[in-house]
Amino acid sequence: MGALDAIAILTTSQKITFWKDGGEFIYSSKSNHKIFVKKVGKIASDPDKTVLLIHGFPECSHSYHKVIAGLSERFETIILFDLIGYGLSDKPKDYSYSILDQVDVALKVWIHFGIEGGHIITHDMGVSVGTELVARHQENALPDWFSKGIQSITFTNGSMILDLSKLRITQEILLTPFGSILSQFSLFFLFSNQIMSAHGNKHLEPEEIETLWHFNQLQSGHKKLHLIIKYILDRRKYEKTRWLPSLTSFDRPIHICWGEDDQVARVEMADYLKKSICPDARLTKMPGVGHFGQLGSPDKWLDAIL
Repeated sequence: MGALDAIAILTTSQKITFWKDGGEFIYSSKSNHKIFVKKVGKIASDPDKTVLLIHGFPECSHSYHKVIAGLSERFETIILFDLIGYGLSDKPKDYSYSILDQVDVALKVWIHFGIEGGHIITHDMGVSVGTELVARHQENALPDWFSKGIQSITFTNGSMILDLSKLRITQEILLTPFGSILSQFSLFFLFSNQIMSAHGNKHLEPEEIETLWHFNQLQSGHKKLHLIIKYILDRRKYEKTRWLPSLTSFDRPIHICWGEDDQVARVEMADYLKKSICPDARLTKMPGVGHFGQLGSPDKWLDAIL
């Protein structure tokens, strides 16, 4: 029995404990909230051998657990973490949940591990974190210790063009004054239906959805979704004025890597990015892959990413 097979037979709580035991906690600089961080591989590697993973909503670093072994064949150091409000990190009621603050969290994690630069892979909400990092790169506003900078950035299935996205009805409601009420009635069957609806195909095991749910339940995070989803307000504010223009003039490699079956960040978005925003980017489409490609179709995802 291989390591992945052994992990697969663990209970959900055992999977969470196993994941937690492989990482550690640090504290954010501004708010002093606890952040779960995890390093796989060497203590330090050349930036070209380092990959920095940023997860999406409503996920956490564990969403990459099926692709770590494959990424390790290319990269010597893999850095993962849970953004504030997600996974094992703190989920406060008094936090902004702004993308700008979450970028500061990412930088706090990377300085903790002594990262001077690396390849960045983003997913879902993480693409907004990634585009803000690109904007800061263009402004020479990244910290001096990140001297080797962004080696490349990969965007996977995130709503980078809100006008082309198909938000789920629960996401729309969570952004209204009724969002706090809806959060209090967050139930597993509603969560599961929304995940499957967004994913867009059947290649997503029920156990993965259950694990996502349990990570969300930690610190009653499932009752704070109306707060955590506020990142979309930043998307609306900065997308056309800051984030997309920064991609147009970015001088490092961009990879747009998209699952074609995604029902939220639809594949038309990837086409638009390639045609109208960053024509020099590499565009890779993944047929038969849904929104959560790294969970539902890890082999196809790895082939496309690498």
